[in-house]
Amino acid sequence: MTQTATPPSQAVHNSAGDRIRTITLSHVVLPLPYAVSDAKVLTGRQKPLTETVMLFVELTTEHGFEGMGFSYSKRAGGKAQYAHLKEIMDVAIGQDPSDIAKIYESLMWAGASVGRSGVATQAVAALDVALYDLKARRAGLPLAKLLGAHRDSCRVYNTSGGFLQASVEEIKEKATASLESGIGGIKIKVGQPDWREDLRRVAALREHLGDGPFMVDANQQWDRARARRMCRELEQFDLVWIEEPLDAWDHVGHADLSQTFDTPIATGEMLTSVAEHMGLVDAGYRGIVQPDAPRIGGITPFLKFATLAAHHRLDLAPHYAMEIHLHLAATYPTEPWVEHFEWLNPLFEERIDIRDGQIFVPDRPGLGFTLTERMRSLTLETATFSA
Repeated sequence: MTQTATPPSQAVHNSAGDRIRTITLSHVVLPLPYAVSDAKVLTGRQKPLTETVMLFVELTTEHGFEGMGFSYSKRAGGKAQYAHLKEIMDVAIGQDPSDIAKIYESLMWAGASVGRSGVATQAVAALDVALYDLKARRAGLPLAKLLGAHRDSCRVYNTSGGFLQASVEEIKEKATASLESGIGGIKIKVGQPDWREDLRRVAALREHLGDGPFMVDANQQWDRARARRMCRELEQFDLVWIEEPLDAWDHVGHADLSQTFDTPIATGEMLTSVAEHMGLVDAGYRGIVQPDAPRIGGITPFLKFATLAAHHRLDLAPHYAMEIHLHLAATYPTEPWVEHFEWLNPLFEERIDIRDGQIFVPDRPGLGFTLTERMRSLTLETATFSA
C-alpha cells in the first residue's frame, strides 16, 4: 500500500460520499527472535512467549483511499480474533469511512452476543485503527496531527531487553545498547517466586543505570500482602513506576497501593474496555494508566478513556504497539511514556526516529507505516470482502 499524500483540496472533494469498497483481513504469525519469560512463566501460569499473532486490516474506498490497521494477541486468541472479524466484516462494506463511530457501533451490534470486551472488541480494533489511518492519509497528515497533538515526540523506554530468562549481565548489556540507541528509560521484569532474587536484580540494574529512568513490571504475580511488602522494599530504588503488582482486575488493590506509596503504580494493559479501565478510577486509583489500543478495542475507545483519564489528572503510558501508541500519546495533555519493542519491526518498511530519550511522531500521513513482504510471507490466511 502506498503512502502518497493527496493534496488537501482534492482530498476534501474526493471524500464526499465515499464508501468502503474492499476490506482484506490477514492472520499473521510473527516468531520472536528468541523465547522470553516474565513472572507468569516462572510462577507456572504460562509458557514462554515465542511469537506474536497479528490481525491486519487493509481497506480501500470507492475513491481510491487506503488504510491499514492491526490488532494482536500473545499465546492465544489470534485465531479467534481473525474468525470474529471475518464473521461480521461485511457490515462495514459500503459504509462511509469517515463515520468511524457509526461503523464501530454497527460492528459492536453485529457481534453483540459475545459482548463488548475481550476478543470481540480486540478484533474490531484492527478495522478501527485502519479507518483512522485512512482518514489521516486522506488529509495528508500524521494521525497525531489529525487528532490534535500536544507534542511532536514523547519519552520512550525499552522493555524487550528486560525479561526474566536473561541474566543480570545480559540485561545490563541490552540496557546499555538501548540507551546508546537513544532510548531514555529501561524496564525489567520482576515477580519471581523468590522475591530476594527480584531485589538483587533490581539493585544491580539501578547501580548500572545510575540515576536514569528505571521501571519494573511484576506482571500481576503478587497477592496484596506480597505487593505491599515489595512496593515498600522497592521505594529505595527511585523507580519511575512499579507495574502490575496485582491481578489486573483488582481495582481496589491497585487503588490502595497507588495511594500508599511514593513510587507510582502503573496498570491497565490487560483491560479490554473503557468500563474496565474506569473501574480503576472509580476505586480511587491515582497511578499511571496503561491502556492498549488493540486490547481496549481500537482508537475510538482509547480516545474516550484518555479523555476521562486526563480529567482525573492521571499520567499515561500506553502498552506495546508503539506504531499506534506514539500518535495517541502525542495527543495526551501531559507528556506520557511510550513503550519500545522492536518485535514488530519485520512487519513494517519504516523505522521510527528515536534519539535523546524521545520517540518522534513520523511526518508521513496516517500511522506512517507500510507492510513488508516479510509480513506477506508470514500470513497464514486472508479473507477479502468487497461491495
